[in-house]
Amino acid sequence: MSNSLNVNPDEIAKFEKVAHQWWDLTGDFKPLHQINPLRQQFILQHCEELFGKSIIDVGCGGGILAESLAKLGAKVTGIDMGEEPLNVAKLHALESGVEVEYQRIPVEQKAAENNATFDIVTCMEMLEHVPDPSSIVQACSDMVKPGGYVFFSTLNKTMKSYLLAILAAEKVFKLVPDGTHDHDKFIRPSQLISWAESTGLKCVDATGIHYNPITENHKLAPGLDVNYILCCKKVA
Repeated sequence: MSNSLNVNPDEIAKFEKVAHQWWDLTGDFKPLHQINPLRQQFILQHCEELFGKSIIDVGCGGGILAESLAKLGAKVTGIDMGEEPLNVAKLHALESGVEVEYQRIPVEQKAAENNATFDIVTCMEMLEHVPDPSSIVQACSDMVKPGGYVFFSTLNKTMKSYLLAILAAEKVFKLVPDGTHDHDKFIRPSQLISWAESTGLKCVDATGIHYNPITENHKLAPGLDVNYILCCKKVA
């Protein structure tokens, strides 16, 4: 894998190693399964009807979000640079009878070939795992049609996010594998919004994803100090 790509080989290797667990509801990706209904809810709040809409999920991994959107009638493409997660995604879609097109391709290349092509672009829990997240934001903006929506979710760079997402989630409660996150790569909402708006996107909504470790419940709520989602609209 070329170092010129906007890819961290260590991050790819990390997710390749645990790819077989992607659809295990009690495994390493349990938190993604728990928050996926909230991600879908937030998307539907802004896009209402997904039937027939063209959607691309950037950094789709094993296809949790991509499949859930396809089940609502969207025409979904999922892209990732991890070979094993994509193999898992393809197999699960086949077993589930859900139609999703999966590709192993850098998002920048996909954007160069598909300018203003998609109604909706999603990029969830991916920006904190790449060397140049601003390049991903630019590519997402390039791929969405004027008036379309781009959704980003990531982790805020705060002391609270370190305590909850790394110390608690990785070290204490073992919700995700140790070393999943690097606090230095977390992104403040102001920085992400700045990148987005420099590409012709306008941030129209933001919300936090809050987790209760006692009840294991997640909810959307104000407060962007740990996990958060942005909804951006491409300026026509």
